[in-house]
Amino acid sequence: MYSLNVPLPSDVSARASTLARELGTARPRARGEHTLVVKRLGADDRTAFQRQATRVREALAGAPAFAAAVVDVDYFADPVTGSGPVVYLTVDSPGLHRIHTRLCDALAPVEGIEGEDYTPHVTIARGGSIEAARSLSTREIEPIEWDVSELHFWDAARATSAGSVSLPA
Repeated sequence: MYSLNVPLPSDVSARASTLARELGTARPRARGEHTLVVKRLGADDRTAFQRQATRVREALAGAPAFAAAVVDVDYFADPVTGSGPVVYLTVDSPGLHRIHTRLCDALAPVEGIEGEDYTPHVTIARGGSIEAARSLSTREIEPIEWDVSELHFWDAARATSAGSVSLPA
């Protein structure tokens, strides 16, 4: 599976790793595995991915760089996919939402998690107790802000970058 992701500053990954220690039996994301998905591409093979990447580049023509910020901790009690709860860092970014909307206009949104259902986030951990998730979600955190001037295509099967798009595109 391929996706288009926002590269994260190291302090966002560090924050997620630090908070994960407070979740007991939850399975934390390892440092370096934290992601912020802009749009899932659905392609499973390289040829299909290359077609999707071309459509992404066309959809993003003229798209500007944008600001993003990690501002809070929250959780999905019953996530659409995978085990729950999912504890995450919330991301505030009107520019990210605009990019996501452009991509959903060009490529069909994944039902239940994209389009109107899109919640930009960085997963801290999955599983564990709902009480621990609820407790951590009440924590106030210092925001981490950054500018996004590039997006990365991510190949989940190989856990590697498959290219990038500079912004403005």
